[in-house]
Parts: sequence; C-alpha cells; structure tokens
Amino acid sequence: SGERILVVDDGRENRDFVVDYILRPNGYRALVARDGREGLEKAIAERPDLILLDLQMPRMNGIEVLQAMHQENLNIPVILMTFHGSEEIAIEVFRLGVRDYVKKPYTIEEMLDAIERNLTETRLRREKEALTERLLLSNRELQRRIKELNVLYKMGKTVTSILDADHLAVRVVEAATYVTGAQEGNLLLAENGKLICRAAKRFADSHARAMRVESQDRLAERVMQTGQAVVLTPEELARARAENPNVPLAVLYTPLVMGERLIGVLGVDNVADGGRPFTEHDGALLSALADYAAIALENARNVSQLVESKEREKQHIRQAFERYVAPSVVGRALERTDAMALGGMRQEISILFADLRGYTTYSEQADPEHVVEMLNQYFRIAADVILAREGTLDKFLGDAVMAIFNAPQPQPDHPYRAVEAALALRQAVEDW
Repeated sequence: SGERILVVDDGRENRDFVVDYILRPNGYRALVARDGREGLEKAIAERPDLILLDLQMPRMNGIEVLQAMHQENLNIPVILMTFHGSEEIAIEVFRLGVRDYVKKPYTIEEMLDAIERNLTETRLRREKEALTERLLLSNRELQRRIKELNVLYKMGKTVTSILDADHLAVRVVEAATYVTGAQEGNLLLAENGKLICRAAKRFADSHARAMRVESQDRLAERVMQTGQAVVLTPEELARARAENPNVPLAVLYTPLVMGERLIGVLGVDNVADGGRPFTEHDGALLSALADYAAIALENARNVSQLVESKEREKQHIRQAFERYVAPSVVGRALERTDAMALGGMRQEISILFADLRGYTTYSEQADPEHVVEMLNQYFRIAADVILAREGTLDKFLGDAVMAIFNAPQPQPDHPYRAVEAALALRQAVEDW
C-alpha cells in the first residue's frame, strides 16, 4: 500500500537487507537511520507508518528511542529487532509501546509477517479517518439538501404531477421565479436542433404564459453548449447594460439534464432597480428545481408518446381486425377493453360454413396461379357479405369459409343474420 517504514539500525548490512529484499520489493517506501538519535529525529520529522528499531545502537539505544518517543507522544507502531529476546527486555519495550519484535537472524517471511500485522492498525486508523471525513462532508451536504428540499418539496410535488406539456412549462417558470425571488423567468427546450421558448414570465406579468417561439438567447445557447450553469452579476453586466438598457441586472441560467442528455435551459433574471444579484444558494435551488422539471418534462413527453402510440396501436388493431370483423364490432370492442379477458365466455352462436362445389377437381386441373387468383376473389366476396351483416370471419380452410354470429358482440337476431349471409353469399358467387 506504499506505507513509509523507517529502518533504524547501526548495521549497514542489516539496513540494506531490510530495504532491498523486504521493503522495496513489496511496495513499501523505505526511510533509514544509522543510529538511535538520527532515528528519533526522522521519526519526529517524517512521522512514518511503522518503525523497525534495533535495540543496541550508538548515541541512543532502542529503549532510549522508545522513551523519547513516548515523551513526544509519537503514536507510531514499532517492531524491535534484537539478538536479545529475554523476557525482561520484552516486558520493558512493550510497556514503551513496542507492538512486536523479531529475533536476529530472521527470514524475509518472518519480517513481512510482522510488518503486515503491525500495519493493520495504521491502515484501519487511516480508513476510519477517511470515513469520518466523508461522513462529515455527507452530513454537511445532507443539511444543505434538507434546507433546499423543504423549499422545493411542494413545488416539486406540484410540478411532477402535471402531464400537460404547456401547463407544466408555465408552472416550472412560476416555480423558478418563486424559489429564487426573480422578477422574470423562462423555459427553453431543445426541439429539432433549435431552442424553443415554451413558457416565460415578464416583469409586467403577474403569471407566466405558455408559448412556442424560437429563441435567439445567446446565454441559453452557451448553457446548451457547455452544460454548465451561467451566473452574471450586476457588475459583470454593467457595460452591456450601459449600451443596451434592456439587458438584465442579474442573470441565472441552469441546464435541464435528463440522464446524459441536455433537454433545455431554465433561466431567471432581475431587470428592475432593486433586483438583487443571484447567490450560490439561488443557483442550488434553481438546479434542484431543474432536476424536478427535467423529470416532469420527460414524463409528460413519455405520456404524450404513449397516447400517440396507443392511438397508432388502436388504428393498427382496427385495420387488422376489420378484415375479419365488422367495423362497428371492432369499434365497440376497442371501447370496452374490459370485455376482452382470458378464458373467453360461453355463448350460443350461429355458424356459417360455406365451400365451393367442385373445387377439388378444379384445383387438380387448373394452374396454381389461377387457383390462388380465384380463391382470393372468392374470399373477398365472402368477407364483404359476412362483414356487412356484422359477422366475424373465423377461418379460411382451402376453399372453405367459416364465420360466426353473436360473438364477440351480442346479436339477438344472429340465426337470421347467418341465414341471410348464406343466401347473399350464394347469390354473390352466382353473380360473379
């Protein structure tokens, strides 16, 4: 993990062995000291993650280093390296804060095990500090969001419940001017590569108005290009305002983002004397409202598309079923979707079954193309006759036609409709 480990040993061979064969190959960063005094100074200055400390050294031995560290309140894990592993020394150094010790000569594996054991606490402490900092940041962010949400709750609830696009655009602009205290506001949406102003509130207006006007607003175009909010203060607009009195005193624009798509811009401005500059808090409120608005606008668009899709689906169903069922029957079925359920229903029906006399012999002798042409014409005649009496075409089998009456819609006179269709079919075929 790249921890810094201080090796304090007066023996060069032992220092080099630890650094070159244990620390560096395993990704640790090595610090070295040649005696106890230098080791203490580096411990104070560098605050390493772990110290590998020799016991017998000039200028300060290991125990003296530990005592000095204790006085300096240096809470650094220490592994003692010594030839003397007596119980008395172990007790004394553990009282002084030594976490572990290894006896010389030691293997690479023994030292690595000791290092990993003693770095665990350091890693956990760092993780705890990082988590604590993240928690504090999250709490501060949460407090800020709570304040914003208290203001936006009713606004967002109202906005997201509206499905009519024009009404929604008006309410979004009114909400934007309300939460920011702005004198004017507008909502622009990207449509076919252009920015269209869908609603606006002017200084003289008491309410926002729906509209559909192509916008030439350069600030809005800038927001769409960068995806970043724009805030301009009275000082930044002073020169432009001197040249053109219609320039606002203060401006705040924020993007409307749905997923990764920029769908438009929500802007507010102050134009009259007394209008204040917009603050960072205003930007946060408008940004939060823009999130609500983007979702609501997407919902409204989806609902509109769903309605259109259902209408297309109805039309498709109508066109498909009107080939087999009378248009009036299809219309009633589409109006009463509750009548169409799995399992069907038990009902008395009249069945019309008709086929062509001599078809088998004819089809054996005629060309297939002529047979198909004849059948197509025959089926068209049969379908017209049956559907004219609101029958339902059930199936075609070779030259046979089967139709039912009294389903799916009830027909009290269904036996008469079936007989009348049969007679009409005989006559129509004979005429043909």
